[in-house]
Amino acid sequence: MKRKEVAVRREEILLAALDQVRVRGIAGVRAADVAKALGVSTALVFYHFGTLEALIIEAFRHAAERNLAVLRDELARSGPAVDRLRAVLFLYGPTSPAAGWHLWIEAGAAAMRDAELRDVVQRLDLRWRDAVCSLITEGVAAGEFRCPDPHGAAWRLTALLDGLAVQFVAREGTVTAADCAHWVDQALAHELALTAEVR
Repeated sequence: MKRKEVAVRREEILLAALDQVRVRGIAGVRAADVAKALGVSTALVFYHFGTLEALIIEAFRHAAERNLAVLRDELARSGPAVDRLRAVLFLYGPTSPAAGWHLWIEAGAAAMRDAELRDVVQRLDLRWRDAVCSLITEGVAAGEFRCPDPHGAAWRLTALLDGLAVQFVAREGTVTAADCAHWVDQALAHELALTAEVR
């Protein structure tokens, strides 16, 4: 029972750290702010994670695992590859209800200076791109659509969403959710040579 309490406390600290990153950015997060948000001592935060840097990296690792669990659930669904692909791109994009782009834009910037955080961000990023590539390959094999370069198409589609995320989240008001959805639909139709019936 004690072990579960420790796991629950660690998760609470991780989630509080992520909330602080959303509010203050990585550079502005202090262990004292995380502790205050939970009503615990700073010593408890350091007891569980050792350093603030370790806490931040573990918090992003935790967020990445949660993102990947959502992706796994979507990939496990049945149905046409094109429908599952649209659902995955929606989840990846900046306008889905579960979007964590504030966090990932922060992490991407900080990862340029931190190799361990870069590994976490790259693992998440590549897993999503691999999933998109896999769904495109599956749809081609099933005859749902045509795409001579599933790998390149996956990278182009996710790179488009990455760019739209920066505009939608970090430069609020430059693009709308409707713009994002429309442009991704256009790109998907182009990449997969979708017919009017499939669209």
